[in-house]
Amino acid sequence: MPMLQKNQRMILSIDSLGVNGEGVAKVEGFPVFVKGALQGERCECVITKVCKSFAYARLLVVLERSAKRCEPRCTVSGKCGGCVLQHLEYGAQLEYKREKVRQNLIRIGHLEESSFEVMPTVGMDEPYFYRNKAQYPVGEGKDGIEIGFYAVNSHRIVESDICCIGSKKNTDIIKRFRAFMLKYGISAYNEETGKGCIRHLLIRESSLDFEIMLCPVINGKNFKYKAELAEEFKDIKSIYVNYNTARTNVILGDRIEAIKGENEFTDKIGELKFRISPFSFFQVNPIQTEKLYNIALSFAELNKTQTVVDAYCGIGTISLFIAKKAKEVHGIEIVPQAIDDANYNKKLNKIENATFYCGRSETIVPKLCQTSRPDVIFVDPPRKGCDKALLDTIINTGIEKTVYISCDSSTLARDVAYLTQNGYKVEKVVPVDMFPHTGHVETVVLMSRKG
Repeated sequence: MPMLQKNQRMILSIDSLGVNGEGVAKVEGFPVFVKGALQGERCECVITKVCKSFAYARLLVVLERSAKRCEPRCTVSGKCGGCVLQHLEYGAQLEYKREKVRQNLIRIGHLEESSFEVMPTVGMDEPYFYRNKAQYPVGEGKDGIEIGFYAVNSHRIVESDICCIGSKKNTDIIKRFRAFMLKYGISAYNEETGKGCIRHLLIRESSLDFEIMLCPVINGKNFKYKAELAEEFKDIKSIYVNYNTARTNVILGDRIEAIKGENEFTDKIGELKFRISPFSFFQVNPIQTEKLYNIALSFAELNKTQTVVDAYCGIGTISLFIAKKAKEVHGIEIVPQAIDDANYNKKLNKIENATFYCGRSETIVPKLCQTSRPDVIFVDPPRKGCDKALLDTIINTGIEKTVYISCDSSTLARDVAYLTQNGYKVEKVVPVDMFPHTGHVETVVLMSRKG
């Protein structure tokens, strides 16, 4: 280990980009992570933290600039923790994400390089203002109420006039909500003391007539300005209040109260409509979601004769999307509210060949197999990946095709490794850029049983 010290200034050559888009330099083989630096650049930096096996440094000056560096559109890029790659040309972002998926499948998934191919990342024509959901922390700063996003690696709020990946409408709503708080003397939450009223502001926008859902998160058991909130935002279709008194980083509490427009907020993917509640998971990029689902659907090669299982079905988005091509679809989800929404969405879209079950897939799938074994299983798990019990269920029931949709290529690679060790092989891999200008990438993988 080299003798690195905090506050030490040094010139670093950036060899690669890390998993979160940060530059990675090597000092005598010791990795140093530099946010905002790009591969191939020489930078003057200052060491900010030294750990046992790596260090962090802050970028001071780019001495030799990468040809792929560009000027960020956002005025707080580099301060806000949301967009970590706005300084990298978009085409290079897509290639970085493709290579990230490939390397994870090799290093974590233990796949031979020659045994698979990662297709080019599917990008956006216009990779800005794409998010249909935002969760803004609210706090009290030296100049008053702060509403924005957290700075990198901290809970310090960074304010800006406009977020370049969020809805353009959010800027006006935030201004109005700050004015609403000032008008009625409503306090902002203080994480250190646990006091104050407004913790977060959740805003959703629908692509159907650009409807808005507004949901402030309250540090308390009741909010006495509900009528005033409805009046101040009478142009907004759906208004909820969420209550969260826990001293944690979890944004939403368990209790929610409808103020206006309960169960009226809907959005769409392709031709399908979906009812969405504040608790509902719904992809934040509707343009890329349709591309993602079409790729997954093409992998399954359905011709209306197959039985399909959709594990982690949520409110039924994938289930109903593939129902038009399948004989029958069985959606499984552990959250009761999501199943209620899925059944509502089934009726909303007049789909009759989808059935939804509340429970664990590893319990329900074997019961389905007693009648007939499904031909294809879709899995779209949270960031932590699939439960091992579900992977064992796939293996033990002998389902021929698995279409795995992942939001984290490292846990995807871990699960791919387990499946390949137990009779499956990777057929196709396609990354999809659901989150431009961030380090995240969605991936669709087709796996089939080895002959």
